[in-house]
Amino acid sequence: MDSSIIVSIVSAAATISGVIISTKASNREIQHKLETHQAVIDTKIDNLAVAVNKHNHFAERMPVVEEQIKVINHRLEDLERRDK
Repeated sequence: MDSSIIVSIVSAAATISGVIISTKASNREIQHKLETHQAVIDTKIDNLAVAVNKHNHFAERMPVVEEQIKVINHRLEDLERRDK
């Protein structure tokens, strides 16, 4: 074989192996970034779920508080009537 063909084949093999190595490294970096972003998103969703649960608990308690306020108002009215 001609030496120029051999040099071309070696150059092509070196180029292909370089591309493969750099692509694998890039894929690992991208995968790491995706995992990090997913962890951040999961944490934010968990925090949001806690906030929603806290709000829902507050919304459940409001009717109870409103009923207690009504009872207190009636007691105040009774006391005011008794003082008059």
